[in-house]
Parts: sequence; C-alpha cells; structure tokens
Amino acid sequence: MQGLRHDVVHQDLSTMSSSTSSTSSSSLSIDVDESAETRIRRLISEHPVIIFSRSSCCMCHVMKKLLATIGVHPTVIELDDHEIAALPAHDSETDHTNLRNRAPSVFIGGTCIGGLESLVALHLSGHLVTRLVEVGALWV
Repeated sequence: MQGLRHDVVHQDLSTMSSSTSSTSSSSLSIDVDESAETRIRRLISEHPVIIFSRSSCCMCHVMKKLLATIGVHPTVIELDDHEIAALPAHDSETDHTNLRNRAPSVFIGGTCIGGLESLVALHLSGHLVTRLVEVGALWV
C-alpha cells in the first residue's frame, strides 16, 4: 500500500556460533555472547514500539496497519517457534501453558501491551495515542 513503510526484521535470536561476530553498531545487531532472552529485552528497551511475531502472522499485519493508521511504524521482529519462549510473558500469563499465545506481542515503551486484542482495546479506550505520545513514538 502506498505511503506505508513495512519494516520487518527476520532475526535468528538463538545463540550464534563463535565464528560469527557483529561489526554493526545498529541496535538490531547480534552480539554472539547475548542469549535470546537478553537480546529480546535489549530490543524492547531500545525501541519505543516493537512487535514480535511469527512470519506470515495475520494478526501482526493488523497490528501494523492499526499503528500505521495512527502514524506509528513499529519495529517488527519475526521469531521462529523456538524463540517465542524467550518472549516475556503477558501480565495475564501465570504459567508456560500459553507459549503459543505470546506472539504476536506488542511492546510500547518497554511495557508488554499484549496481543492484537489488547492493542485494539487500548485504542478503543482512547489510551493508545496517549501512550504512544508518552514514549515518543508519535508527535501530535
């Protein structure tokens, strides 16, 4: 669609071999000594709006469209199934039985908002734009 930027990063967050090194200073760079959990937490802290998704996830597509309509273009990281377990649990999760429900997950200002349903609820309540402005992802 014209005017929309689709920034999707395919990144293997599993531990890389020691022969691979990162020479980039980008915040999406891979440090071979970082665990998947550490990388995810770093990415969450460095990006005001970030979505972790599976590839070809229709819910992630809807999340991106909603945010783009507001004027925000989130960083999107596509994870493999084995990397989903490294995502921080939603506040409503009390155990590991809902691992499949962790993606897509949107984080705003370092806080897990949850999945599509939670993002839409935040928008319908009128609090999404306020939250995006607070974290510097949107200027009004």
